[in-house]
Amino acid sequence: MEALSDRLDQAVAAQNERLGRTLAESAERTQESARRIHERLAVIDAARANIEALGGQVTTLAGILGNKQARGAFGEVQLRDMLADRLPAEGWAWQHGLSNGTRCDALIRLPFPPGPIAIDSKFPLEAWQALRRAPDEAARAAAERRMAGDIRKHVDDVARKYVCPGETAEGALIFLPSEALHADLHALFGPLVAEAARRGVYLVSPGTLWAVLGAMRALMRDVRLRSEAQHLRREVARLAEETGRLDRRVASLKRHFAEMQTDVQGIEITAQKITAAGARIEAVELAEAPVARAAE
Repeated sequence: MEALSDRLDQAVAAQNERLGRTLAESAERTQESARRIHERLAVIDAARANIEALGGQVTTLAGILGNKQARGAFGEVQLRDMLADRLPAEGWAWQHGLSNGTRCDALIRLPFPPGPIAIDSKFPLEAWQALRRAPDEAARAAAERRMAGDIRKHVDDVARKYVCPGETAEGALIFLPSEALHADLHALFGPLVAEAARRGVYLVSPGTLWAVLGAMRALMRDVRLRSEAQHLRREVARLAEETGRLDRRVASLKRHFAEMQTDVQGIEITAQKITAAGARIEAVELAEAPVARAAE
């Protein structure tokens, strides 16, 4: 009985040790899975915050200079103010150097397609000013010929320098600092403007550039939203993977508990049988004791 009891105690102790070790390992795996889930949830919250920040981003209108007939740096100042007002800081670069060795006044960083778009703001104003100040028809005709030559040469320079296949978009922009200049070019030199457009060089005024920059800003925001959405989708997939792993580990833990319960029930049955056997043995000894005394 003592040996049987010792073996029973050893079996119960071994079962308890194995059960404790299994429960500890399962608890560690469960804690690790929970920690990873919390990390993924933190990343998802950060991505959601970025999306909300992008959705609620609002730009303010800055003081745009009026349509003055100026020259030199006037176009650059006006262009830079408009870019700063309409586009995020990372969406454009000022005085950007291209791989062909040229430097454009501004580069709008759009994704392919269409790709980054270079902007030139140094349109020659001398011929246009001479045209507006022409005292007679002869001077006006001479100013128109000069202006047509200036337009064609400037378009050639922009198309050659600022359109780089694989690096920039297939077109470039020429910023005209005056709505009046833009209107005169389309009214007096329509064929030249159309020819420039066929070569991928587009002449924009402050008003048209304002609308173009609004469309570009929407495109940039859409690209960033798609990027954040893809990142969020990847994180959700990882979270689903961790959740599946947690489900499998919980199922394994349930299986271990079921096995433990079966073993405990088996131990209880064995103990009951041993107790019953001991009771039967004790009953036999009590029955044989009077017979032995009578024989003496």
